[in-house]
Amino acid sequence: MHRAVIVDFGGVLVRSEDPSPREALAREFGLAVEDLEQLIFASDLSLRAQRGELSEPEFWQAMGERLGIRSPERIQQVRQRFFAGDRLNVPLVEALRQWKGQVALGLISNAWSGLREVLRRLGLLDLFDEVVISAEVGLLKPDPRIYLLALERLRVPPEAAAFVDDLPENVQAARALGLYGIHFRDTQETLQRLQEWLNGWRPMEERGHAAGDPSG
Repeated sequence: MHRAVIVDFGGVLVRSEDPSPREALAREFGLAVEDLEQLIFASDLSLRAQRGELSEPEFWQAMGERLGIRSPERIQQVRQRFFAGDRLNVPLVEALRQWKGQVALGLISNAWSGLREVLRRLGLLDLFDEVVISAEVGLLKPDPRIYLLALERLRVPPEAAAFVDDLPENVQAARALGLYGIHFRDTQETLQRLQEWLNGWRPMEERGHAAGDPSG
């Protein structure tokens, strides 16, 4: 059976490994790092941008106003510094490159409108057979519809797909549809579990059950 490996972007494919840029930025605004991250990733403005209701430039302009910044140059500096500690997950990317052509590769991300360009700049856009970005489709994980859309585009049933995400609620939603869900905590552990799954091993407790399945 044709199978697919689907991954998340932020927190999986790209990870924040150096906390110091965000810590320094948060201090300048008199915020805790957690509060700054909440503002950027989970505020009403961010969620609107992730749903495609605001473009990424519009989001950053509005976020600048919320932080008391008027200068476009200063807003751009804040944006660059916020992500300065992020690093590409090279071992995961290398594994995906090795699997390309053997399985379908997909990405599902709750992200602003600029993610496709970020993927292109990182040389990752051509790695994936399908890229599903929330701002483009108007759906956010853990909404089941965004997973079903990705599966439809990849032309695989849920039981033939593995999904990797760093947020437990997103993994649980995928498992509920029947995908093999992996909660990302460590790259090597994730790669081992993906390889075992590709080799045919799949623990019963993580298979998930489709809605209405009397066995679950």
